[in-house]
Amino acid sequence: MEKFDENDINYQQVKRQVERLRGFYGHLFSYVAVNLLFAYFNYINLKPNESYFQVKNFFTAIFWGIGLLAHALFVFLPRFDFAKRWEEKKIKELMDKNK
Repeated sequence: MEKFDENDINYQQVKRQVERLRGFYGHLFSYVAVNLLFAYFNYINLKPNESYFQVKNFFTAIFWGIGLLAHALFVFLPRFDFAKRWEEKKIKELMDKNK
């Protein structure tokens, strides 16, 4: 396996991107697993002649899905990475202040 210079800026950027991807995939796995469990428990607890397709059965999936979508935007679309740009700007500002 090839060794990389951990002080290389490109290496650090790629490493951060991989960490973001890993975080997103963990979030996605949790979302799918938990919502499948909710769907299963809601299904087995249905009363006779009750439909599964009610809004109350989808609140978690809907709101958590919105959060998952936001997470995906930050990971996969660089234009939505304003938090990273702000962080870098703030680091530069504080480093200049401490000189």
